[in-house]
Amino acid sequence: MTRTALLVTHTGRRRSTEHARTVAADLIGAGFEVRVVAEEAEDLDLPGAVPVTGLEAAEGAEIVFALGGDGTFLRAAELARPAKVPLLGINLGKVGFLAEAEIDDLDLAVRDVVGRNYSVDERLTLDVTAEFEGGPTIESWALNEISVEKGERAQMLELLVDVDGRPLSRYGCDGVVCATPTGSTAYAFSGGGPVVWPEVEALLLVPISAHALFSRPLVTAPTSTFSITVDPFTTLAVLCCDGRRVYDLPPGARVTVRRGALPVRIVRLRDRSFTDRLVAKFDLPVHGWRGNRR
Repeated sequence: MTRTALLVTHTGRRRSTEHARTVAADLIGAGFEVRVVAEEAEDLDLPGAVPVTGLEAAEGAEIVFALGGDGTFLRAAELARPAKVPLLGINLGKVGFLAEAEIDDLDLAVRDVVGRNYSVDERLTLDVTAEFEGGPTIESWALNEISVEKGERAQMLELLVDVDGRPLSRYGCDGVVCATPTGSTAYAFSGGGPVVWPEVEALLLVPISAHALFSRPLVTAPTSTFSITVDPFTTLAVLCCDGRRVYDLPPGARVTVRRGALPVRIVRLRDRSFTDRLVAKFDLPVHGWRGNRR
């Protein structure tokens, strides 16, 4: 039976394209059918690769490779999630927090996949719906975060936040971030939220630059539901999912965020501690600025 892999990469970067060709050649040599996103096929110029389109691109595949930074990983997740196919990130960008392997491990990563020497984790996701008068219901999802933010730079956004059907607080703010543990090191982190280990099942809510006496980040149960209502007399807002899918929200819009029905399945090549990943990706000073005096 033919094994199949889908390759997703950043074709705007020459180095990414060259590495994608190397991975494709190695996989084809190992007997894989290699698919590429049709829009990337011409730039990649991979002999023997099969161009695919639409959300069904990963259907029936064994694995999806994301070669690039976190943006490429999130784009690849849009294809891997509906097909329930595991996703392997190889960092060709800067931080690459979502990636499992670095560029120096590229050959080894491919060999592990060919030899089926990997495990798969499931990461919690978010589903979101937005409803407003005079427009269709918006439905989307996110692996990292869903944010409701102000659409006009010069004006503050007024938001009412409910948790599990009960009013929590009204914020005058730049917005609110609803995040997963996976996304706790992304936008929510820059907004002052906590780092949450990915094995923890929880949801995060982080107000952005709130003009309020109480604007602490919150960690809730994974079964919780967030409702965010844009004040009818406030400014235009935008709904943003993983920084990739953006929708305009008029005053009065109501956004509901809950745990996603489908997780994202992520490939693990090594049994590596999340603490080690955190230290490496953020270059944390383990010995402190004073050094080890013992």
